Amino acid sequence: MKHESISIIKRYALIIIGVILTALGISIFYTPNKIVNGGVSGLSTVLYHAIGIQPGVSFAVINIVLLLLALKFLGFQFVKDTILGAALISLFVQLFTYLPPMTSDPMLAAIFGAVMYGFGIGLTLTQGASTGGTDILGRLVQCIFPYVKIGSLLMIVDIIVIVISLVVFRTVDLALYGIVSLFLSSFSINWLISKLNVSKLAFVVSDKGIEISKFLVSHSSRGVTILDSMGAYTMKGNKVLMCALKESEITYFQKSILELDDNAFIIFSESQQIIGNGFRVYK
Repeated sequence: MKHESISIIKRYALIIIGVILTALGISIFYTPNKIVNGGVSGLSTVLYHAIGIQPGVSFAVINIVLLLLALKFLGFQFVKDTILGAALISLFVQLFTYLPPMTSDPMLAAIFGAVMYGFGIGLTLTQGASTGGTDILGRLVQCIFPYVKIGSLLMIVDIIVIVISLVVFRTVDLALYGIVSLFLSSFSINWLISKLNVSKLAFVVSDKGIEISKFLVSHSSRGVTILDSMGAYTMKGNKVLMCALKESEITYFQKSILELDDNAFIIFSESQQIIGNGFRVYK
């Protein structure tokens, strides 16, 4: 029960950190420099500079409308998983509008805003949450066009918002900065999620394979697979241990094995994704 409570606290803490990063990217980089990278954040920037509506207010209004539509067409479960992020992003965007802009250079704003925004969105998504906005709109449009991929729908929505910014601001450079920001933020999201999915596979060749496997099973949360092997030079039978690890567990793993057998041969291999008990797939 204690472990579950810690996991829940950690999840919500990461969601809040993700939303804060996203809101900072919008409030201190995007909005003051008229950078529109699509989505609700881009639309709120256009509304702020065109008719003076505060970004936090437009975020809240747009998300409420989209959540009500989602409740009708997508069901309560989808809304339940989205409402926290949507509420927090509206709050933090409004709070951070009182902070001074980080830069007045639109290129720097597009680059650094995109990285901060992308990492924030990516961190939120890895915890099964969402900041709402175009995520909801994409799902709603998918109800009408079910055979179109959600990524393609979101890209279309973002492009429409950038075109709107071009019409309102009448500056091609700002639209181009917005496109740069859109691609950088998408790259940041994908990079973060792919990094969180990377784990390690450890292969251990040792004369004390059984002893080492018993120690690892009893002193860590990871399982061990024992494989029979034979050295090609000595033609001597041996045991190879295979274990899936997180990056943070490698040091302890290596130290433990070498203490039991300082002649052990250890190979670490990077795994792009591991699915199963003890490993979470981030999407």
